[in-house]
Amino acid sequence: MARGFGCHGRVVVGSLPADVAQSLEALPGDWLEYDGTAQAIVVRHVQPTGGAIVPTVVSELVRMLALIPYDLQEQLAGGTLLAHTEDEGRLVRITVAPGGGLHVEWAHPDYAGAEKRPFDGHEIKIEGYEQRLNGQLTFRSADPQGAASGVQLFADTFEGLYPEGDFRAAADPEAGSVTVTMRDVNLDVRVLIEKLRGMADPGSITGRVSLASFREAVPEHLLRLVFEGGEAWVQRPLLWE
Repeated sequence: MARGFGCHGRVVVGSLPADVAQSLEALPGDWLEYDGTAQAIVVRHVQPTGGAIVPTVVSELVRMLALIPYDLQEQLAGGTLLAHTEDEGRLVRITVAPGGGLHVEWAHPDYAGAEKRPFDGHEIKIEGYEQRLNGQLTFRSADPQGAASGVQLFADTFEGLYPEGDFRAAADPEAGSVTVTMRDVNLDVRVLIEKLRGMADPGSITGRVSLASFREAVPEHLLRLVFEGGEAWVQRPLLWE
């Protein structure tokens, strides 16, 4: 789904009698319209900027489905519409099952059971200047005190003199390690990882960092970086049960 708010997707209704198709085409709507060529309910190309998206989309969808006679609803192939709420950018899935059953559910991001994939940086869809980081990373260094000071200075001067959030880099000289703790920190995680890899002993970074946004909280752009076994992995949360 594209970044930002809106509605995407379609619901395939199949071949309809001419009078039913004409009724659907004539039905006014802000978000949805009937496309006779595609035999589907689709999102209008010109989308409005006002009005609550999810309630409007659901209302229009129900109104359109109600125009399809009961004996024709069995042929509905169905489909899915995805929309964001305006308040918190929560993702809502509106599903029409084959036969016409309607189901509305809100995404509940959860990393439990989420697949891990090698991290290369291309998975990140949130701009660096608005990234919000939470988590803890630990790495070994021949000069833990110097490494901790360097990382702390980097974080404190990122994008200005007054960084957002709480960033702490603490050295443990006896263990030869540095622990970095982040709470709602505004940092570009790709730049941070590059910085840590330049200071850390090879393959010594461990821990997890969750990436969100200080702006639009689009659930499908959330991710978590996991460092273990000398490798960096990325997880995207499971949105639906």
